[in-house]
Amino acid sequence: MSKDEYGVLLYYKFASIPDLNSLFSFYHSNCNSLGLLGRVRLSPNGVNVTVGGLLSALEKHIEAVKSNSLFQGTDFKLASSHHPLNDKVAVECGFTSLSIRVVKELVTFSSYPLLNPPEVSNAGRHLSAAEFHSVLQSAGQLMKNGSPTDDNQLVLLDARNLYETRIGKFHAPSVETLDPGIRQYSDLPSWIDDNSELLRGKHVLMYCTGGIRCEMASAYIRSKGAGFENVFQLYGGIQRYLEQFPDGGFFRGKNFVFDHRYGFVVCQHVIVKTLLISYLLITLGWISVGSSDTSIMGACLICGSSYDNYSSRCRCTHCRILVLVCDSCQIKRDAYVCELCQKHRMDFGSIPSVEDGELATVLDKNDLKTVCSDSKISSQPPSRNGNAAPRKLRILCLHGFRQNASSFKGRSASLAKKLKSIAELVFIDAPHELPFIYQSCTEAKNSCAPPSGQHAPPPENCKRKYAWLVASDFGGKVEADWKIANQPFDPLQYQGQTDGFDVSLAYLKKMFSEQGPFDGILGFSQGAAMAALLCALGDKLKGEIDLRFVILCSGFALPLADFGQKPINCPSLHIFGSDPGKDRQITSHTSRYLASRFEDGCSVIIEHEFGHIIPTRSPYVDYIKDFLRRFL
Repeated sequence: MSKDEYGVLLYYKFASIPDLNSLFSFYHSNCNSLGLLGRVRLSPNGVNVTVGGLLSALEKHIEAVKSNSLFQGTDFKLASSHHPLNDKVAVECGFTSLSIRVVKELVTFSSYPLLNPPEVSNAGRHLSAAEFHSVLQSAGQLMKNGSPTDDNQLVLLDARNLYETRIGKFHAPSVETLDPGIRQYSDLPSWIDDNSELLRGKHVLMYCTGGIRCEMASAYIRSKGAGFENVFQLYGGIQRYLEQFPDGGFFRGKNFVFDHRYGFVVCQHVIVKTLLISYLLITLGWISVGSSDTSIMGACLICGSSYDNYSSRCRCTHCRILVLVCDSCQIKRDAYVCELCQKHRMDFGSIPSVEDGELATVLDKNDLKTVCSDSKISSQPPSRNGNAAPRKLRILCLHGFRQNASSFKGRSASLAKKLKSIAELVFIDAPHELPFIYQSCTEAKNSCAPPSGQHAPPPENCKRKYAWLVASDFGGKVEADWKIANQPFDPLQYQGQTDGFDVSLAYLKKMFSEQGPFDGILGFSQGAAMAALLCALGDKLKGEIDLRFVILCSGFALPLADFGQKPINCPSLHIFGSDPGKDRQITSHTSRYLASRFEDGCSVIIEHEFGHIIPTRSPYVDYIKDFLRRFL
């Protein structure tokens, strides 16, 4: 490398930063004095740096950083490149200025802000490239000899995005490679939650491009406790592995090195038998480089021919993920639907794309006859039905005790309106019909209850009330007349309402069969308790009631055997009033205890300053939307 060549430097370090202000001043002074441009992210837990400049300046920067004991053992990745061709390219690559910011997280591990990130100090053990290679080599030999037991089975876990794994990944004989097939890194926690049984009791070898993604992800897996202790990660990522094994070793295809926040790509491709690794900084954006090697892993999205060149920057019409489209297919059409959107039955719709700050139609005229000129940009993938609305999440809503579908729908009208672009709320009555009761003194002027001492049929505007769970002395017989309550209202009455679960379970199975499928359940008060019981049953209901998530509002746990002692493994959002005593019916510590019954990392909590309601004002409704978007 010539000292006058332009280069790019990448490195990260997880460490406790005692003085962020001092470190901020160092980077500001050092990078400006050396003429370095790019992005520096600082957090209380470490740094993540991508800067560009002359190689001589970058090497001086490395020496200055190394003088700080905080950076002992840091892996500095330095690559030469061409200088950006013009200002437009520089803007795309993020090298028009120096940006130094203090952030909460070095990498966004979850798209939902309330999901507590794992402790990186609990990350999987680092394996050098040589150690990683040796493990795969030994495992393959042992597998060949039929040696390891099921308890010690080895699995490879790729922590990268789908567009990266399309063109290259590790392959070791007799060792399973798990490819989550995710659009972005923040989708990985959900995949781990949904597929934890594939990892339980296994020796998990993780890898990513440069190592930073494995730090958080391996810690997240290990945080699940017993059965998830044996997690290892490739130190320095695929990049360092290919340096150590230039013939590719156990890696097949190309390594797509890409940090989506900084807008640059470094691509390594292995030319087998020539022992050559080419490092290329492609300064035109998110691009991969074609290989002369005949063993190409990628395939054209349209015709299926071997292809692994991202230089055309083709993207999915809906979710904007990079897609592989060969030259001949690019001539035929200019709108594409990625594998993930196809999987969810999404096709072409009227979504405009944004290129260089201007709207540009991305639809093939042959696929769609008309395109609305005033279509709004949406992150929602449209459905297969042309201009029809995108597929929304379907959420079954369970009302509280002595409520009904109609009243719950009315009280949730504001929430339904604010979620209408991403979710459809379906309301049903519970199966246990309750008698009409009233207190001896009518408090409300417009109450449906008759005057004191009078027994009369209920007015027409008073609808029947229902429950999911009832008291042990509930006879099941519904009387037409009003009846006086046996005692004043007891805010703790829910603790005695533990019967009738089997009837409600059978009823919900029928609803899922006749009106489903549903993506999740929103339960309020007793409805939340019922939803939590369904989650606790887990695999026992598989195929009959399949839940991707639950939203539990003012929920509580019931002392039933179905809850058991095992933590509940289902993504959950818990919404309840904060202390002290905002919710006079279900206390905050009761709802907080329910949240604690879910596995670490599965439960998200929103506390609000209101009472026994579901808040719909900002920021609470924004948190609810963020949670739901994880499942779109």
